[in-house]
Amino acid sequence: MGDINQDKDTHYQSPVLATDGDAPTENDVKLSSRDQREALPGEPKCTICGRYGEYICDETDDDVCSLECKQVLLQRTARLRVPVDTVSPKKLPAADECFYVRDDDYESGNPSSARGQAELLRKKLDIHVKGDVVAPILSFTSCNFPDKLLHNMEAAGYDMPTPVQMQAIPAAMMGNSMLVLADTGSGKSASFVIPVVSRCASHRLKHASDRKKPLAIVLTPTRELCIQVEEHAKLLGKGLPFKTALVVGGDAMAGQLYRIQQGVEMIVGTPGRLIDLLTKHDIDLDDVMTFVVDEVDCMLQRGFRDQVMQIYRALSQPQVLMYSATISPELEKMANSLAKGTVIISVGEPNRPNKAVKQLAIWVESKQKKKKLFDILTSKHFKPPAVVYVDSKLGADLLANAITVTTGIKALAIHGEKCMKERREIMKSFVVGDVPVVVATGVLGRGVGLLGVRQVIVFDMPNSIKEYVHQIGRASRMGEEGQAIIFVNEENKNVLAQLVEVLKSSGATVPRELANSRYTMGFVSGGKGPKKRKHRL
Repeated sequence: MGDINQDKDTHYQSPVLATDGDAPTENDVKLSSRDQREALPGEPKCTICGRYGEYICDETDDDVCSLECKQVLLQRTARLRVPVDTVSPKKLPAADECFYVRDDDYESGNPSSARGQAELLRKKLDIHVKGDVVAPILSFTSCNFPDKLLHNMEAAGYDMPTPVQMQAIPAAMMGNSMLVLADTGSGKSASFVIPVVSRCASHRLKHASDRKKPLAIVLTPTRELCIQVEEHAKLLGKGLPFKTALVVGGDAMAGQLYRIQQGVEMIVGTPGRLIDLLTKHDIDLDDVMTFVVDEVDCMLQRGFRDQVMQIYRALSQPQVLMYSATISPELEKMANSLAKGTVIISVGEPNRPNKAVKQLAIWVESKQKKKKLFDILTSKHFKPPAVVYVDSKLGADLLANAITVTTGIKALAIHGEKCMKERREIMKSFVVGDVPVVVATGVLGRGVGLLGVRQVIVFDMPNSIKEYVHQIGRASRMGEEGQAIIFVNEENKNVLAQLVEVLKSSGATVPRELANSRYTMGFVSGGKGPKKRKHRL
C-alpha cells in the first residue's frame, strides 16, 4: 500500500495511493466508488463523490475513496495544468491501473494501450460489444457534457455511471447507432436520455437562430413509460435550450400539436398517437438527429413494428438507438434493417432476470391463489410497496378491491382502460407511499422505473418468459435487492420449462410440483424432452 500519511484530523489515518513502483493492487484498495461505503460523521469524504475518503492522493493531498475517483481527480488536475494535446500516457500517474480508459491514449498514438484497458474494463463489468465502438468511461465528466447538464445530473443523484451507461453513453455521443441490452433497472433509460439532452442542447446553442424543429424522437410501448422518460428528460434539461413534447393517447391531440409547433427539441410518444399526428398534421421531422426505440422487443411483440418503420421512414437517416432487456433473432434483424453497422452492446446475460431480484416460485392451484396472496400480504413476508401482476383489466380491478376489503391494505388497480389522469394519480399515490399495493396489467411491466418497489408478486404468470423477466425486474432498480414471488401451476404449461431454466440459472429453488410436472420432467431430469421444448432452450 505504500506509506501511511497522517491526515490533518488526527482521529484517523488514510493510506496513500502510490503511483510509482509500489502501485496498489485490486486487493489493496477499492477500485470503484461503488465498492466504498458512505462516510460516517467526522470521517473524511472523497473530494470527488463524497463517500468515505479512505485514501489520500499523494499527488494532490486530497481525500479519495477509490482508484476510480483518484483517476478523475488527476484528470481534472491535468486539464488545469497541461494543454490536452500535450498530455501523454507517460505523463499521467500509474493510477490508470484502476481501469479508467483515457482519451489521451488515442491522441498520443498509443491505441493498443487504450484498447487493452477498454477490454479489461468490459471483462470486469461483464460488458460485451459487437462492432466498432468507443471505449467505456468511468466518469460522466469524461463526456464533455454542458456544465448545466452535469449540474442537473449531480442534483438528480448521478454520481457514477452504471455499467450500461459506461459503454452506451460515450457510444451514443459519438453518433453510433446501437442495440443496447441490459437488465431491467440497470439505468438504460438514462443511457439514452443523457446523450439526447446533451446533443440537442449543444445543437441549439450553436444554431440559436434556427426554427425549433424536433431534433430527437423517443418511442415507448406504454403511456406510463412515455411519461417517465419525458419527466426524466425535463429534469436533466432544466436551464438548457431543451424542451419536450409528450405525445400519447388519452391526452388532447390539439395540445400536443400546439406544443410541437411552438418548438421542441424532443418528442416522446407511443407509435400510434405519433402517427396520428403525422398523418393529420404537417410536422417537419427533417432535423431529427436521434431516433430512440425503447423496449424494442415489446414493439415487435405487440405489433408496433409497422408503425415504428413508418415513423422511421419519415426521418432523414438519423442515429438509431434501441434498448431492451431481452433479445431475439428477429430483434437483431430489425436493428440491422433500421441502421446499417448497428453496434450491439450487452451487459450481463440477455433474457435473464436481474440478479438483484430474489425469486420465490410457489406452486398454487388457481382456486387457491387469492387466499395465498392474502396470506402473504398479512404476514411478515409482505414488503411494501409492492406490485401485483395480473393478466386482465377486469381481474386487476376485482383483485385490488378484494385486497382492500379482505386485508384492510389499500390497493388500487392500473391498466389501459383507465384515463391518463387517473393513471397519473394512482402512480403518484403509489410512489409517495399513500398506496402500498398496486395491481397492474402489463402497462407497468415494461421499463417503468418504480423506484422504491421492494416486492413483485406475479399473480398470473404471463405467456412469455420475456414478459416475466420484465415484470419481476420492477423489484430492483439500479442494483438494489428486491423480491419476486411467483404463483405457478399447470395452467402455465407453455412457459413451465423455460421458468425452470430461469429459476435454476438464478440459483432459486424449483418447487417440487414444478420439477415433477409432466411439462418439465424432461428438462429437469436432463433429458432432451419434447422437440418444442428443446427448441426453446
